[in-house]
Amino acid sequence: MLGSSRKRKGVGVIRIKAIAVFSLGVATLAACANSPNIVFIMSDDHAANAISAYGSHLAKYADTKHLDRLAVEGCRLDRVYCTNSICVPSRASILTGLYSHRNQVYRLADALDPAQRNVAKLLQQQGYQTALVGKWHLKKSPSGFDYWEILKNQGRYQNPELFTAAGGQVYQGHSTDVITQLGLDWLQQRRPNEPFALFVHYKATHEPWHYADRFDHLFDGVEFPEPPSMHDDESDRCSAAKQIGYTLETLAQRFATKTHSKVPLDISGMSAEERQAASYQKLVRDYLRCVRGIDENVGRILAYLDQAALAENTVVIYTSDQGYFLGEHNYIDKRWILEESARMPTLIRYPPEIPAGAVNQDLMINTDFFPLLLDFANATIPNDIQGRSFRRNLQGQTPSDWRTAFFYRYWEHAPLRPAHYGIRTERYKLIRYYGNQQANAPKAAAWELYDLQNDPFEMHNVYSRAENQSVVVHLEQQLEALRHELADPDVTATAK
Repeated sequence: MLGSSRKRKGVGVIRIKAIAVFSLGVATLAACANSPNIVFIMSDDHAANAISAYGSHLAKYADTKHLDRLAVEGCRLDRVYCTNSICVPSRASILTGLYSHRNQVYRLADALDPAQRNVAKLLQQQGYQTALVGKWHLKKSPSGFDYWEILKNQGRYQNPELFTAAGGQVYQGHSTDVITQLGLDWLQQRRPNEPFALFVHYKATHEPWHYADRFDHLFDGVEFPEPPSMHDDESDRCSAAKQIGYTLETLAQRFATKTHSKVPLDISGMSAEERQAASYQKLVRDYLRCVRGIDENVGRILAYLDQAALAENTVVIYTSDQGYFLGEHNYIDKRWILEESARMPTLIRYPPEIPAGAVNQDLMINTDFFPLLLDFANATIPNDIQGRSFRRNLQGQTPSDWRTAFFYRYWEHAPLRPAHYGIRTERYKLIRYYGNQQANAPKAAAWELYDLQNDPFEMHNVYSRAENQSVVVHLEQQLEALRHELADPDVTATAK
């Protein structure tokens, strides 16, 4: 198990609890016979730039051969986005198919009501065995899963404690290895003649990046190339965006502590520029060490599916709850509608339907996973959700009326984290930072516009340029139309 064991404080191995057996109707049994299994793997804060299949400046260093296998044997999706780039709200939207204002999970502190409808409950009703292992972070106990064992809040990387309804259990080893083993244990104990949906949620690559000990010397001596936008001077950014406070320099201060780093960074005597450069190198090194652990463990899951003759009839999805800044614009963290933050790496394999080596450029959002999973399960998709199945898109049959834009809203007002909303089309991104009265936060609205065709790294805010005014007017109209369609609340009346 890659250096981990399943001992609980010296007591020994604890078996996974038995899964409750439930009766199935004739119609459900018939649907089950034609329904593939589902393995939904989700990491935390995994940037697309840190997966080699995406071909970024870090591609050759990421070396994610097992994740790349999903792209080679299935589809790489290039334009999947979250609608609120922060862990708890994004996870709630994936499970419910609803935006934050509909499922009431706006911020990190919010909880998902277990009584709400979620995709796991509907899969159960369709006759699926359901299981969840790893990070949950939605505060209250999961519902809709026959078996679950989860980290409490963020949990810890080393020797994690995972919880069931019966209480907590400490496992020896790194969390990525432990979570995978729990998922594999469940697969081996499931009922073999019924379809299953296994959700494997890793803590990695969330900050602080405490990688497994076997990667202590991975990338020693490597000098990573810097992203094109790392030295963006922000001269084009609006006043609100300039108040974003999570930068490489602030990270350097945290890297100097043992709490935040397995091997602290010595920044004594460094200039601001030197701190920025050193912080970037350490960020990428530690981050990619965590990524390597994810990749190895995805390989373990794929190997099990091969050995159990399940690969052909199993939909395997790999994604992240959002992206992450790896020094782009001198930023770290997520939260923003900017590409590196909002973009979710997504790789999907299902051999009977998805052509090998496919690449999809359609605009998709995290609320689309809910109907996609139900579509694969041949279940009825509720008509009140705010997403759409992209099963046909994966087959190269994108519907003619597929979305050409999506709405984004980050709700959480805080100093250095201005709340904002916006629209992302196939070419443009229009952002509105709206004012509030908290200390150190923007007091007035401000706008940004990016032309992604001519400025893919979003370095030039062209909102005020005369030649773009017709574009601005059109996008503002689209933005308000989307807000109306989604029943997004009035900004000034509902600011969180």
